[in-house]
Amino acid sequence: MSALARWFRHYGCTVAGYDRTPTSLTDALAAEGIAVHFDDAVSHIPDAFRAPSDRVLVVYTPAVPADSQQLNYFRQGGFAVLKRSQVLGMLTQNLYTVAVAGTHGKTTTSSMIAHVLTEGGRNCTAFLGGITQNYGTNLLLGNAAAGEPVMVAEADEYDRSFLTLYPDVAVVTSMDADHLDIYGTHDELKKSFRDFVAQIKPGGRLFRREGLPLAAAVETTDFALDGTGGYAARNVRQEGHTFRFDVATPDGNLPDFTLQMPGFHNVENATAATAVALHLGLEAAVIKKAIASFRGVKRRFEYVLVNDKHVFIDDYAHHPTEIEAFLRSVRALYPERHVTAVFQPHLYSRTRDFADGFARSLERADRLLLLEIYPARELPIPGVTSEIIFEKTNLADKALCPKGELLGRLQRVPLDVLVTIGAGDIDKYVSPIREWLVAEAGPSREKS
Repeated sequence: MSALARWFRHYGCTVAGYDRTPTSLTDALAAEGIAVHFDDAVSHIPDAFRAPSDRVLVVYTPAVPADSQQLNYFRQGGFAVLKRSQVLGMLTQNLYTVAVAGTHGKTTTSSMIAHVLTEGGRNCTAFLGGITQNYGTNLLLGNAAAGEPVMVAEADEYDRSFLTLYPDVAVVTSMDADHLDIYGTHDELKKSFRDFVAQIKPGGRLFRREGLPLAAAVETTDFALDGTGGYAARNVRQEGHTFRFDVATPDGNLPDFTLQMPGFHNVENATAATAVALHLGLEAAVIKKAIASFRGVKRRFEYVLVNDKHVFIDDYAHHPTEIEAFLRSVRALYPERHVTAVFQPHLYSRTRDFADGFARSLERADRLLLLEIYPARELPIPGVTSEIIFEKTNLADKALCPKGELLGRLQRVPLDVLVTIGAGDIDKYVSPIREWLVAEAGPSREKS
């Protein structure tokens, strides 16, 4: 949503909007001239948007609750009201589009592709689902002087939003069960992905993670970590916080890639980005240099602090498969160190549907502090609390922790490697935790 707001603002529109809570992102939007308010009352709608006209467009995300006062005011008042995905579909319909889909991996992979194209001198516009560390934004606007534009878009499966896109190139990174509040079953989710790839334009290309049950009428190529065909990351090794690897391609081996963003799953994402960039005609040397300079995405394996005493990493993972991949990589990087995980479950329905998976993935930590569920768009479900994950987690050192007590709890236990995990408002606690860790260790001990 914020990327769309920035796009319209860039092209001269007056933009205003509502969000549930203030964040660093809403602060940034306000600094860019976009009015943001945090009260759903109709009285907070700016005067310029009070009357319907062909000059007013209302854009909403399905994350907004159905009983939203402002959304219903617009719906019932004769305004043009479109989903975020519909607007994104309109903006991409006449552009060569690379759409990246997947229940996880899509934000990092789409950001990598956009970065490689930009570094490679291509005219790349990108709508991304996270704030890139290289550019400090989730919107890249391209450079018209660099030739025909390429649009990179994150294709969101939630609420079948990605079915508004008709890409020239599609990437599918994963199809794990998720959003069962929308789809009901994993089979229905997989059907939606099949519908998405069926919308690839004639003569286009599908890049799918090896093993995904997807077929398309266009040419299809697999990618994977240690894959057997297509594009495969091989000889993966760690050097400090970086990963080095080779990429086997249908045309031969490309050696010695370097990725600053840690994680085996991110090596696989980089392999997908490499495959797309080669398909779009970039030279291997350009791609390798761009991958090496990619600094990651905010809240995706983000190093918050590294000093002689502590390592603090923040990650957006909110599905068991994501947590498993994240903690597996943390363990590989710090095999002999004690890992404390703070996890905030996201959505009552997801907690209910995947409690067993959350418990198994969180057992890769040594200590667990489990926060209450972040409800987002949902009302409580009777009997569904963080405790159902807590009871299933086989860890001796575990505790349920109210958010307001988190910093105090952390201050009372020895910390070595600390990770915060979740897609809710857990990120609000990252800065206070970092400030305390810096003060405890002393700023002079911090490492880059």
